[in-house]
Amino acid sequence: MFAVPAAAAQAVIAYSGLEIAEPWPGRAICSLAFVRYADGDLGPYHEFAVAFLVRPPGTPPPSGRLGRLRGMRGVGAFIHWLPVNQEFTLECGRSIWGFPKELADIPMDLAGRVKRCAVQVGGRTAVEVAVRPGAPMPGGAGAPKVDAYSCLDGVTRRTPWTLAPSDVRMRPGGAKVTLGDHPVAEELRALGLDRARALSSTTVGHLSMSFDPAEEVAP
Repeated sequence: MFAVPAAAAQAVIAYSGLEIAEPWPGRAICSLAFVRYADGDLGPYHEFAVAFLVRPPGTPPPSGRLGRLRGMRGVGAFIHWLPVNQEFTLECGRSIWGFPKELADIPMDLAGRVKRCAVQVGGRTAVEVAVRPGAPMPGGAGAPKVDAYSCLDGVTRRTPWTLAPSDVRMRPGGAKVTLGDHPVAEELRALGLDRARALSSTTVGHLSMSFDPAEEVAP
């Protein structure tokens, strides 16, 4: 998770009609995530995500310190970019939930102490991420329910998402991001991710997830 300029983040997701959440004045949260899916309805595959915390559609921007804290309740994750490395999950993700999946090479190295992932599209590197696991968190740590938002072909959707994580580790900082020459890399560079220190990094040893049907929303 990275703190990035809210105005720049809003410009990136303007096409969705959604509004960036600001936990601090002028700052937004951008998250980078990579996942190795081992067993599920969509088969085994690798996935990378660029996401932003957003306010639920129709909610006014909170004001004041306490207002901002209360305003973070109910925030969702807008999935801006979601490359995968298998065709079946790409087709299902786009047609069933409207997730902006695209095909990419996503090599991962999860065997060592440092967990690594890269995304390469058409021979061009978009991003490389290395994460150092932190301290073990108590059982049940994490966010069990999240509203995931997406926008594909001009339609914005909300998909309720339930998570059950285990073997969770967290630390301040702990992530190194290297950007390439892909257009998405330029977006991330404009957000300052080529030089920003992560607010926190989280690794999850095992994660069960389920997605409800997507519903269209009017931002």
